[in-house]
Amino acid sequence: MLFAVRQALLIFVILAGGGLANSAATSAAAWQEGSQTPAQIPAPPQAQPTPTPPQQPAPAQNLTPPAAPVHTGPVIVINAAHGGTDQGARAENGLVEKNVVLIFARMLRSEFERQGYRVVMTRNDDSNPSYEDRAAVANAYRDAIFISLHVSSTGALGATRTYSYQFSSPVAAVSAATGADTSSASGLRAVSAATTQSAPSSGLMVWEEAQRPYLESSHRLADALQAALGQKFAGSPGTSSRFAVRELRSVAAPAIAVEVSSISVSDPNSLLAMGASLAGTIEHSVQAMRPQGSLPAGTAGTAGAK
Repeated sequence: MLFAVRQALLIFVILAGGGLANSAATSAAAWQEGSQTPAQIPAPPQAQPTPTPPQQPAPAQNLTPPAAPVHTGPVIVINAAHGGTDQGARAENGLVEKNVVLIFARMLRSEFERQGYRVVMTRNDDSNPSYEDRAAVANAYRDAIFISLHVSSTGALGATRTYSYQFSSPVAAVSAATGADTSSASGLRAVSAATTQSAPSSGLMVWEEAQRPYLESSHRLADALQAALGQKFAGSPGTSSRFAVRELRSVAAPAIAVEVSSISVSDPNSLLAMGASLAGTIEHSVQAMRPQGSLPAGTAGTAGAK
């Protein structure tokens, strides 16, 4: 009896264990069939990036430098005296006039150009144009002012003098002989014909008489400039002088010469340092004279005979 019970229990346990195993196997197979691996799980939708608005182009910068003022005044003709083998005044300190006046001429050119003037130079290197060639630069323009720069061999530093041209014969004598009006271009041609036997039939004036119709306007400009220089530079006279400065004689336009003292300074830099003040004073004086009508226009193309 006891043996039969044990046999029954053993059969029951075997049957029950096989069922559990089959159930576990079935459950495992079912999980594997119905489950999804992590690789099969769809990823969550990615957030779409917010569209970046198109970049507006930066406003173009105006890189063009401001235009220089436009001036309707005369052409400024700057004459640096001497040049080449003609050194002008010389000093023991090594300075020579031809070099100093060229530096001054370039400073003066910059000053006038800054104010909108058209500027030409009779020389911008170590050349030595003739008097006629220098005058021809000014005579090529209808409206010009001729400024010649010099440095004296002696004198107190800073003393500055201005000159207009003086002929050996008075203007009145020539005018009386011809009946010419020396304040106009027609008077200029009439004076030329009366003062030379070689004047061409075309009526062109001779170079040596070209300045005669402009003596008074040149003198007024020289006086105005000298008054300004007298206030700026100690030791300068109060009025200008008339003198036969050769490069002025053939210029058919208002023409002056400016002479600075002196080449014989102990410190060359002290003389060169005057350049900026000298240039500014000359430019201001010319500009002040033009609105008054004190500087008539030159006569282009009338100076031809020699």
